[in-house]
This record gives sequence, C-alpha cells and structure tokens, in this order.
Amino acid sequence: MTDTCIRAMNEKGTIKVSVATATALVETARITHQTSATATAALGRSLIAGLLLRNKLKGKEESMTMIVDGSGPLGKIVVTGRNNGHIKGYVDHPQADLPSRETDGKLDVGAAVGLPGTLTVTMDLGMREPYTGKVALVSGEIGEDVAQYLYQSEQIPSAVGLGVAVDTDLSVKHAGGFIIEIMPGADNDDIDRLEKTLKGVKSVTELLAQGLDTEGLLHALLPGYELKILSEAPIAYVCECSKEKVADSIAALPDFEIREMIEEDKGCEATCHFCNRRYQFDEAELEAMLSAHEAEE
Repeated sequence: MTDTCIRAMNEKGTIKVSVATATALVETARITHQTSATATAALGRSLIAGLLLRNKLKGKEESMTMIVDGSGPLGKIVVTGRNNGHIKGYVDHPQADLPSRETDGKLDVGAAVGLPGTLTVTMDLGMREPYTGKVALVSGEIGEDVAQYLYQSEQIPSAVGLGVAVDTDLSVKHAGGFIIEIMPGADNDDIDRLEKTLKGVKSVTELLAQGLDTEGLLHALLPGYELKILSEAPIAYVCECSKEKVADSIAALPDFEIREMIEEDKGCEATCHFCNRRYQFDEAELEAMLSAHEAEE
C-alpha cells in the first residue's frame, strides 16, 4: 500500500482535514536510524505531524521544519519536509528507550520526549524571513503538542491524532495520522457534531489495522460527512543531501577551520544527520575551497 496524504473539506467549508498513511515512510526512518521501539514511535509521530503541517505550504520549494526539544532521554527530534511530499528527520539518541506504560501497556513517548520542553515550527515560504512559531510542550506525546501549537500560534482549534504501532521485531506495523481544523465560520453545531463524531472513532492504529487505505481512513474518521477531496499525493522518507550540498556547508566555514582540517586531519568526513550517508573530502578539495575564498576577496 502506497503512503499518501489527502487534504479534504466538508461541504460547508467549515472543517478542513489532512490525513496520511505513512507505514513505509516510518519504517524507512526506523531502518535508517536503527531506532528503539519508543524512539520509532516518537520520530514516526513527528514525521507524520510534519507531513500534515507541510500541507500549509503552497509552492513546491517551500519547506517546513519542526523541532521537538524535550528534556527526556531521546533528546531533540528534528523533521523537515518540502511541499513535494518528501520528508526526513532524526532523533538525537535513537537507541534511547523506556519501559511501556504500566497503565495501558503503550509505548511511553511522553516520558521519552520529556517535560519541560518546546515545539518549534518554521515555515519557509520563500519570503525574506521564514515564519517561526514556538510553544511549550504540554505532554510530549507529539499530537497534543501539535494541537497546542496550532491553537496558540495560529489560533486554529484542531484535533490531532498520530499513531505508530511497533511490532515485536521492532518493525513498524502501522503508521498514520490526521489533523482536523475548525475553520472560521464554523458554528456551535459544526463543533458539537465534530466532537461527538471523534469521541466514537477508534485510534489511528486501530483503524489502519483494519487494512484501510488513506481515503478509507479519512471516511472512518468523519463518518457521515460529505467530504470534498482537495488533493491527494504520495509521500516518502527522502533525504536530498549530496556531496555538493555538504561541500557548500563546509565552504561556508571560516578559513581557519578548513585549514585545521587540512593540517590536522589531512581531510574531513561529514555525516548527514538525516540519512547517515558519509561524505569524504581530501586535502585537495579543501584547498580548492580556500582558493575560492581568496578569489572572492
């Protein structure tokens, strides 16, 4: 089943929903970073949230970055995506893990993320300065924190559901999520109906376990609604790094740092946080960067 993201709206234009199935995407992230069960759930939920928030972008080159910076053992979680359906991310300590919660046996993502902390969302819309919103974490469970961000930074009441089910072999069984936003013009009847509907809906992972695709998940979340699909597109975990882009980053360093790499290490190796690819640069390549600096002066 292909991972996809759908945006839709109710017939009155008062409720907007973004929904995604992302099992393969989160499994790719797990394999890339060799995450523990709890880290898989935390990173997976963050990637799905980033995908859904990414739907606010318009142009293909516009981008979104979300940083979950808690005080728990996972450290910082960073996800970034563009409006072409590609997203990537990493967690500082991918092997960090915690026992499941005693109350319900579920992975303790909230404690692994940890409070206090912050959630920061930056939207680069191609303007002179990107838009950045920052809120305090309310639970560390990611979904509640994203809902708090939408309400506090963008004044949008919303319902957010993010789910990642991890199998006993640590692989991802199911992953997906939704953001349902109440738009300007919604009245009390719209809000009451939505609240009653969501109270009767199963969790995202329970719905996906039934074999639903993205459109099936959409209608299972909002049964009885007449929904107009605005867009549907594939999504994937993709890192677009390259040696050329890494070289540009190294070249932007002060000359003395590049000189130290040449004299002390006879070159350098750079590793991409998002995909763990390693890029080697020898002395000649670093010398060329210094020569380019001199030519610019």
